[in-house]
Amino acid sequence: MKIKHNKKRNTAFVYEALVREGTSAILQKDDERRNKIVLIIKEYFKEGSLLRTDLECYRSLCENQSLARPTGQRIIREAVLQKRTINPKNLFSQQTKLIHDINKKLEPAVFNNFVSNYKNLATIAQMFSMNTSPKHRVILENIIVDNMCTSIKSREEEEIDSLVIEEFVKKFNAKYESELLEEQKKLLTCYITSFMDNAVELKMFLNEEISRLKKKVAETKEIGYIREDSEMLEKVSNVLSLLEDFKGTTINEDVLLTVLKTQSLVEEIS
Repeated sequence: MKIKHNKKRNTAFVYEALVREGTSAILQKDDERRNKIVLIIKEYFKEGSLLRTDLECYRSLCENQSLARPTGQRIIREAVLQKRTINPKNLFSQQTKLIHDINKKLEPAVFNNFVSNYKNLATIAQMFSMNTSPKHRVILENIIVDNMCTSIKSREEEEIDSLVIEEFVKKFNAKYESELLEEQKKLLTCYITSFMDNAVELKMFLNEEISRLKKKVAETKEIGYIREDSEMLEKVSNVLSLLEDFKGTTINEDVLLTVLKTQSLVEEIS
């Protein structure tokens, strides 16, 4: 028997919904709202917290792809064991406080944010549930392993319910996020969640992304109409200088916005 899924009690879904809300706040330059979201994430998902431990159980199953099947099966076993060490009553209490804070400090609409891997997160929640029958649990585990062992490209055509798509288009158009490139979404997500790993993932991503952008921008100097226009050539050189100056610079919103604009520039030229 299928168990009803409560997305507000799905730690990974709530976390992803908060990250997307924070991304929207940055895009709209709403510093007050962004700060509220960051404070909520820091309070409930800090290192060693119950919700952070629960989140890691989900992430270990939904963020690994193109794995060998035995590896995926082993990760599931370890995730289930870790999940069972979490006290259900304490977890429920922390989730209740988080839901209350989101409703009070932000608004309930946060829970309506589109999360692309929602279906997968719901499947993981069903598999974790102690109310799931052994037979259904095995079926769900096989579905999760299949997802973990499937490449990103082959999952891009996954069908989503038309009502979900409609909600996605409505919300993201209103918040400008539908205009973001994939690399821009990745950058903003890393920035918002940088406190979780002392910005390690953000620094790694920026290091690779700035190197890529420098190469792409340098290549534009060889484009005929740019090479023959001294003013445009100077602007390209200025962009390269800015990117070069970011080495060793503290990552702030000025750096973030410059990289975002450069990503758009490179895409437009391409």
